[in-house]
Amino acid sequence: MKKTSSRLADGRELIYFDSTDVSHQGEDDRLLSRPQLTSELRYDPLLETWVIYASHRQDRTFLPDATHCPLCPSRPGHLTEVPDDRYEVVVFENRFPALMTGLADQVMQRDALSHGHSGDLLTERGAAGRCEVVCFTADHDAFFADLSPARVDLVIDVLVDRTVELARIPGVEQVFCFENSGSEIGVTQSHPHGQIYAYPFITPRTERMLYAANSYYRRTRRNLFEDVLAAERSDGSRIVLATEQWTCFVPHAARWPFEVHCYPNRRVPDLAGLDLDQRAELPEVLLDLYGRYSRLFDRPAPYIAGWHQAPIREGRRHFALHLELFTLQRAEHKLKYLAGSESGMDSFANDVLPEVAAQRLRGVPREGVA
Repeated sequence: MKKTSSRLADGRELIYFDSTDVSHQGEDDRLLSRPQLTSELRYDPLLETWVIYASHRQDRTFLPDATHCPLCPSRPGHLTEVPDDRYEVVVFENRFPALMTGLADQVMQRDALSHGHSGDLLTERGAAGRCEVVCFTADHDAFFADLSPARVDLVIDVLVDRTVELARIPGVEQVFCFENSGSEIGVTQSHPHGQIYAYPFITPRTERMLYAANSYYRRTRRNLFEDVLAAERSDGSRIVLATEQWTCFVPHAARWPFEVHCYPNRRVPDLAGLDLDQRAELPEVLLDLYGRYSRLFDRPAPYIAGWHQAPIREGRRHFALHLELFTLQRAEHKLKYLAGSESGMDSFANDVLPEVAAQRLRGVPREGVA
């Protein structure tokens, strides 16, 4: 993999990733100044979580048509975030980030240690971190499921690279690689892309999983993630696909109508921990899984996909890398809306039994098969 790093007109970093020796010459000729960033964190002592505030994101580009897409390569008359179209995958700092790059290292280190437990119930601090955009292809109309195995393999290489590099930023506690697909999800840019957040705290969902894993270990001296995977494999009714290295299943207590978790059969803490055999199988596993979502309904299902990785410094002994992929669509032309119970109390009610969801996903024909 070849990395070519450059800078956009406002100083943000842009990195081209290619599987061949490609020379990138394009320069960002826009007259561009970076927006005034106003990100901050406020601590909720009742839920023991940080909340991010980023009012400058109100001005970000919203649902542009294909001719004005800011993620497509630049062309005469339309300069974008990507100056050169001769690339396979490109990563750049988000112009409208939720977390701010460039705060003083000492501020990040000091704040990262506080976790809001200073005795002050009204704790706040700068939202230091980094937000990156990952364009999977220059093809505006493609979906992740349309990529070639070689391109998916390169995307995985990129996510590993960024996980390792972002983990080196002082004060960063967790790296999250994810993709939102479909306007129903709230996607404001339809170009095929993902995002990476380098958080200055451990996210609430990860905190809850770590608490459960640690409690389980104290009771049983066993790993919770390994035992859940073994139980799902033994039961078998919710397995969507399985290979020598990977298992994808609908969780026994799935919250979303069609939700799949994908685990390596040998536990690792993060993407960088995958071995060669696990990496070799992953592109085909992902294309199979994403392809099922693209053909589950009369058009590609909107989805959120995220790689859950161990925090950088805490919980690595018990955590397990896994992909969580789910759609808000519960039936043809019907969405699952988060109403009072879900939004108000975080207590989910699911319209689709996990076993039924797994059966539906298993039954999706392969592409080209009637």
